[in-house]
Amino acid sequence: MTVEADLGLTDTQAAQRLAADGPNQLRAAPTTPAWRQFLAQFEDPLVYLLLAAMGIALAAWWIEGRVGWPIDVIVIAVVVLLNAVLGWAEQNKARQAVAALGRMTAATSGVVRGGVVQRVPSTQLVCGDLLVLAEGDAVGADARLLQADALRVQEASLTGESLPVTKDANALPTSTALGDRLNEVFMGTAVAQGSARALVTATGMTTEMGKIAGLLDATPEEPTHLEKEIASLGRQLGLAVLVIAAVVVSTILALSDIRSASDVVAALLLGVALAVAAVPEGLPAILSVVLALGVRRMAGHQAIVKKLSSVETLGAATVICTDKTGTLTRAEMTIEQCITAAGTTRFTGVGYGPDGEIQLPDTSAQTPADALAEVEQLLHCGALAGNASVHENADGAWGIDGDPTDAAFVVAQTKLQRRDGETGEDVKSTRLAQLPFTSARKVMSTVQAETADHLPVLMTKGAPDVLLAHCTHEHVGAGAVPLTAERRAQILAGVDDLSGQALRTLAVAYRPLLAAETAQDGDVLEKNLIYIGVVGMLDPPRPEVAAAIAQAQGAGIRIIMITGDHPRTAARIGADLGIITEGDQALTGAALDAMDDAALLRAVNHTSVYARVSPANKLRIVAALQASGQVVAMTGDGVNDAPALKAANIGIAMGITGTEVAKEAAKVILVDDNFATLIHAVREGRNILDNIRKFLRYLLSSNMGEVLMVFLGVVGGSVIGLTAPDSVGVVLPLLATQILWLNLITDTWPALAMGVDPATDDVMARPPQPANARVMNARMWAGIVETGLLIAVLSLLAMDSCLPGGLIDLTQGTGDITTARTMGFTTLVFAHLFQSFNARSATRSAFSHLLSNPWLWGAIGLSGLLQVAAVELPFFNTAFSTSPLSAAQWAVCAALGSGVLWFSEARKLGRRARATRQRNRLGECR
Repeated sequence: MTVEADLGLTDTQAAQRLAADGPNQLRAAPTTPAWRQFLAQFEDPLVYLLLAAMGIALAAWWIEGRVGWPIDVIVIAVVVLLNAVLGWAEQNKARQAVAALGRMTAATSGVVRGGVVQRVPSTQLVCGDLLVLAEGDAVGADARLLQADALRVQEASLTGESLPVTKDANALPTSTALGDRLNEVFMGTAVAQGSARALVTATGMTTEMGKIAGLLDATPEEPTHLEKEIASLGRQLGLAVLVIAAVVVSTILALSDIRSASDVVAALLLGVALAVAAVPEGLPAILSVVLALGVRRMAGHQAIVKKLSSVETLGAATVICTDKTGTLTRAEMTIEQCITAAGTTRFTGVGYGPDGEIQLPDTSAQTPADALAEVEQLLHCGALAGNASVHENADGAWGIDGDPTDAAFVVAQTKLQRRDGETGEDVKSTRLAQLPFTSARKVMSTVQAETADHLPVLMTKGAPDVLLAHCTHEHVGAGAVPLTAERRAQILAGVDDLSGQALRTLAVAYRPLLAAETAQDGDVLEKNLIYIGVVGMLDPPRPEVAAAIAQAQGAGIRIIMITGDHPRTAARIGADLGIITEGDQALTGAALDAMDDAALLRAVNHTSVYARVSPANKLRIVAALQASGQVVAMTGDGVNDAPALKAANIGIAMGITGTEVAKEAAKVILVDDNFATLIHAVREGRNILDNIRKFLRYLLSSNMGEVLMVFLGVVGGSVIGLTAPDSVGVVLPLLATQILWLNLITDTWPALAMGVDPATDDVMARPPQPANARVMNARMWAGIVETGLLIAVLSLLAMDSCLPGGLIDLTQGTGDITTARTMGFTTLVFAHLFQSFNARSATRSAFSHLLSNPWLWGAIGLSGLLQVAAVELPFFNTAFSTSPLSAAQWAVCAALGSGVLWFSEARKLGRRARATRQRNRLGECR
């Protein structure tokens, strides 16, 4: 099937190819049905453990005769279901937010079909279509240029190059690298200037963008740190449950006087109850709620989190790898300096907004008026030798139409016109002709007829060394003087100085023409020019980024910049933002390609700026950082960033400039493309991790107290008088129903309140945790066991105070087992509630920021009231085998329960004292 050069495909041919090759779109990840998304919420080790416990409890209830309702089974089922619904709802909200972010007007492309230029949806482009490209168009497919007129294409999303690339139709070797294929245009890029016609050579997944998107399928997605830790905790608890059940049941059967099968069933039921008690059944739901609330707070800071557990990973990040263009910088070329005969003029203000000042050179050789005239002529000619315009949007933001480099001249000229009213409106002119930029000529010219005198003027800008060779005179003040060899050397030295500052340089010149000259070729016109000066421009950093980077570094997070831009430019931006120090060099992609894995591993430990890198280079950098033990966060917006976004521990895409491929690969999307938003997200992630540790410390120490109370009560029952003289069978310190009630009122609300505890310390004032750090480390487990043992002892002492023949005899033999159990049961509840204050910090006093969390006080109040009801109301007395207590007995329970608070305060005081002594010793050593 052939394609006519001027006619393009026919509609029939296009339809046949579309049917054969499929639509021109990237392969989307298959949509998971809602029911599968819901079932995926149950794929969690802790949920498996709870389901197993629920099955055991249901079997025990059935064997016992199905008396009453299986309350423990119902409670666990409700908790598991609540967790699944909550997790599914929050992740569905994130998916909807991402979809809303990606919805926009369907892209269209200009094509020639049957000799007629028409616009069709870009998804309907096929190989062989004749693309018609104009300024501002998005390139809908990969295509080979057939003709190009001053064509410049913005390829940052594909190659990372911040400046538009000049294209032409000249043939190139087939082995030419992607970034140097000047005779091709690529899907996902945009036309910044000029026009062209091109033959479509690839669509969909066969395009260069599609090839990179295909790398995502081969890039495994790492589970988050929190997912790994919760899975590990689930395995540990599963093993603990089996051991606890076996040890407790064996101990009861060995030490008790078993008289009947009902005694054996009672022992087995208690073992099941303790096994269930050892599992914090509220943990999955509480974890989901805490993460969901964190996700909502992040959404308020313009960050969309697609996966709940990714929130914690942000807080654990030790390295942030970031793209430059559009992420650290504004993606808006800005003139910073210009050098004319009078000297160097500096421009303040960044971006396309015309706000800023002009600082003219302080020179005695020329008057300020002469210096101003030179700068005015430079910007006037530079702006007219281009095709850009600047406009203010409805929201007050400034935008451009055309090439960013051309726009920089227009913005600088507007700043000059606004400067204290010293210059008037720009002289209007009419364009008579244009000589486009080519890679061979390296200059661009326009012929303008100034309305003041209607005389044509050639205005030219281009590479300084090339343009200067075409100049014979220099514009000085309001006139022109011959260029000497000495002056040429001075000009080139000034250009080198600007280049040394990593500024992109463009020189500007002009020449008045005779009317008859306008018909001559460019090679003739662009001679004997009058040199005006040279400008140095840069894509400036975002104003808030330097402070955000400093804050991240203060928190122990290393910032690494990875860009496809020029090494000198990358090093300049890195130094300006404090990523590297002045004089440090960027490591290039070519140098990376020459390194083996061992050399790269050494390089990533000290290199913080990478330039001219490919997508494969980015993947290697991320992998090397992870191999060195780092938790890597990766930001990016282009399709070239997508594989690294997926491979990183957490990928962060830009919401405005980000491609759909990048958003798909990322776990977090920054709606406002603001790097500072990422630092807000890191702060939130660290606070969430702190809160997770708080409620884990609380839940596990409380559950440990229950288990140890029963175990020690059975083993040492005779010591506290738990075994009455006339008792037979199994005598237990707690009943199964009491354990389940205890978990219901103390495990849920206080733990959930700790999950939303406000930050009381500056979480960004400390370094991130090591990559291999455990959420539950050895010191934390030791504290949990220690506190659980104390809670058990205090609860048994409350029972002892009510029983005759024990260590404490306050009843003179009038106590009974029901009252004793009620006191032990109530003391256990009080100890749990006091422990909720302790668990807020491992070192800070519980009385510090005591009133900062009203939710915790409300949870404690509710749990306390429910326990009073369980003890004092007849209905609950029957349900939980409790008996009312006297005021004195309530006081004993409260006093003993508070013992866990005073013990913890003494332990924290000792830790703070040791830490102070260590700091003092370090200070003396210095």
